[in-house]
Amino acid sequence: MNMEAGSQNTLLLREWSPFEFDRAALLEAKRKGGPMMMSGILQKADVLNQNGRIYPRDILEREVENYQRFIKENRALGELDHPAHAVVELQNVSHVIRSAMIDRNGVVTGTIEVLDTPKGRILASLAEAGITIGISSRGVGSTKNEGGRAIVQDDFQLICWDIVSEPSTPNAFIMREMREGRRLTSSELSSLRESRFTRVDRISKVISDIRRWKREVIV
Repeated sequence: MNMEAGSQNTLLLREWSPFEFDRAALLEAKRKGGPMMMSGILQKADVLNQNGRIYPRDILEREVENYQRFIKENRALGELDHPAHAVVELQNVSHVIRSAMIDRNGVVTGTIEVLDTPKGRILASLAEAGITIGISSRGVGSTKNEGGRAIVQDDFQLICWDIVSEPSTPNAFIMREMREGRRLTSSELSSLRESRFTRVDRISKVISDIRRWKREVIV
């Protein structure tokens, strides 16, 4: 399903999980005047998350592979806290993803560099103080209910990973919205098509799918 055809069912999907990183290494890097780097688990496939959704491994693997181009081009940016929009806004950028890979168990690990931006400096202060933070994937796509579980469908497209605060009130509006997914407006869909998900991106997605299909056939 392409985004245009499934626009009525396209949701903004955000997932939260705790982000555990080596604080001592981060502080040592700062002491030496180097970039502040944070490494840890970004996301997991085939696991029921707290929002009741499951990301099939083949879909998450495809999106991580597609995301490599953004990493290579130095534009794998993320924001601080819970963005409610489907595009990365430069004024809110706090970090850049330097690496992301998925292992045979469907665990996505990565390295984040904290940027010297207003939001990046806030993130750095939180990390230095040992404040618990989370990592949140942000993407667009649809889900299908199977046995009370929302299975993320093949039209899913990863936007980024954001750094977020730990949710403290399960019934808060932002958490309800994260669990249920927010339906994208027509203007948001149009912005996506004009910005991040260009024709080249869609071609890359098709090529990635073909390569994955060939590997499965060989196996």
